[in-house]
Amino acid sequence: MERQIPMDSSSSSDVASELMEVVETVGSYSGFRVTQRKECLNLVRRLKLLVPLLEEMRELNGSVSGSDSLLNLKKALLGAKKLLKNCKCGSKIYLAMESEAVMCRFHGVYDKLSQALDDIPYDQLGVSIEVKEQVELMRMQLKRAKRRTDTQDMELAMDLMVVFSKEDERNADIAILERLAHKLELHTIVELKAEKTAIGKLVKQRGGHNETMQQIVGLLGKFKQIAGIDETVSLDGPISTGTLQKCQSPLVPHEFLCPITLEIMTDPVIAATGQTYERESIRKWLNSGHRTCPKTGQTLEHLSLAPNFALRNLILQWCEKNNFELPKKDSYASSDDYSAEIMEEISSLVQNLSSSQPNVRKDSIVKIRMLSKENPENRIFIANNGGIPRLVQLLSYPDSNIQEHTVTALLNLSIDETNKRLIAREGAIPAIIEILRNGTEEGRENSAAALFSLSMLDENKVLVGNFNGIPPLVDLLQNGTMRGKKDAATALFNLSLNQANKSRAIKAGIIPPLLRLLDDKNLGMIDEALSILLLLVSHPEGRNEIGRLSFIETLVEIIRNGTPKNKECAVSVLLELGLNNSSITLAALQYGVYEPLREISISGTNRAQRKANSLLQRMTCPCKICIFTTY
Repeated sequence: MERQIPMDSSSSSDVASELMEVVETVGSYSGFRVTQRKECLNLVRRLKLLVPLLEEMRELNGSVSGSDSLLNLKKALLGAKKLLKNCKCGSKIYLAMESEAVMCRFHGVYDKLSQALDDIPYDQLGVSIEVKEQVELMRMQLKRAKRRTDTQDMELAMDLMVVFSKEDERNADIAILERLAHKLELHTIVELKAEKTAIGKLVKQRGGHNETMQQIVGLLGKFKQIAGIDETVSLDGPISTGTLQKCQSPLVPHEFLCPITLEIMTDPVIAATGQTYERESIRKWLNSGHRTCPKTGQTLEHLSLAPNFALRNLILQWCEKNNFELPKKDSYASSDDYSAEIMEEISSLVQNLSSSQPNVRKDSIVKIRMLSKENPENRIFIANNGGIPRLVQLLSYPDSNIQEHTVTALLNLSIDETNKRLIAREGAIPAIIEILRNGTEEGRENSAAALFSLSMLDENKVLVGNFNGIPPLVDLLQNGTMRGKKDAATALFNLSLNQANKSRAIKAGIIPPLLRLLDDKNLGMIDEALSILLLLVSHPEGRNEIGRLSFIETLVEIIRNGTPKNKECAVSVLLELGLNNSSITLAALQYGVYEPLREISISGTNRAQRKANSLLQRMTCPCKICIFTTY
């Protein structure tokens, strides 16, 4: 029998009052992170549409005994509240890096709200026709909101890729860092201190240090430098300075401290190596994909954890004797039951991926796709239960619909850094490229997005290039939908950070579609095209193909009338071309570039000013070229 969540016999007015409090609370939220601000404000506005329904339910004071419908609505609203609070208080850098994943969480909230509203017994509650129409309006808005119409902020995504790249020489460029700092609203002392605190909480929640956390802390350090704050940022700074001072006190025996957190243990467990840890800390370590003992570095023969009752009793006795109060568990630790249910469901779904019944297999893929959207823990659970190898096998299943759901599930899973390596190791990249060539429209778009995500790792950039993944991306850039073009552009930019891939992209014919993107203002992809061209112009083959007179005229027009970012990229491209071919600089002068360059050298971004000054020096230096009277 299916387990029912009990609902007390209180009237609908009591439940409605609780729900009204939730809506009022989220309605008072402000200061959402810029990367999710629009979506947060839209969600708050939609939730306020529930007020007439809740007010009417409170006034009607009817009974809904035996129904889970209002409880489901309450759970959906609490989920929305948690997401909005995260977008209000969470790390700005992390939310920017995970913007696509956070958008998936919004979609999950929309799904739960829609389902809860569908299940409410409006007639039984005596809800009026006018209020029903208001609810129907909200349902329609939620349905529209669930349709993904655009990808993430391209300028932001590309700037983040540059600063995190080990190969791109611009990763420490002050102009890019300043642009990021202002875009993320991390350029004042107050904002930077708040971000440090938010990162500390994030590190603690995610179970400690990993590559992503190191990148976030490193970027925060750079932001502090350009803000003139002389302070070293470390992962320990925001989370454990006070804790270490307290816990390393001689009052607390060393053997009572968890080796991971250095805090006194409340639920000690023994790992396979015989070392004891706080259950919550070692579980998070394991759920992050680690398979070694944190203290000894030994590989764990198994992942089972045994309660250390003897040590727990000693800790309790010591606490009583010394009048020491054990720290209370954080609120998020109370989700163990939920996690157990999810883990059980995920385990079953992964097993069903190998089912001989097509409908069972398809349903499992769709559910895994949805679960992998919702939160980082689900992505870890799915990987730990062996979901990735089975999904990779299904990429080649002779059904384009199955392929589409599978590649999207892997896209969601690849948000996790460890999963990126697992997916590539299982041989997914060739199969993803095949779907990119021959899949459904959405399948092709999500394949491009998956290749972008996977290629955040340098070794995967090489694999995508070696498996001939660049030509179909160029084809999608040229012939895809608006979303397809943006997904392809983002992937091609990332892949072109690799020198060998630049040559592959040029040979695949990337230059003509990029030039068309510059000419078509309606597409709004000038930044993306210029960013890729700036990478390609450093390659001899790229310079030869890009340096046409018609392109130089377009560059000058962008330098004259483009956005600050447009101008910066266009000047950089022109400088790179001119350094290798003085006739290009002469042509730019004839098209009237001199005066716009002078303006940029005074009022452009820092990087644009430097590039513009370099160009102007070449134009005025007698040993290089003469200045034309046309300017």
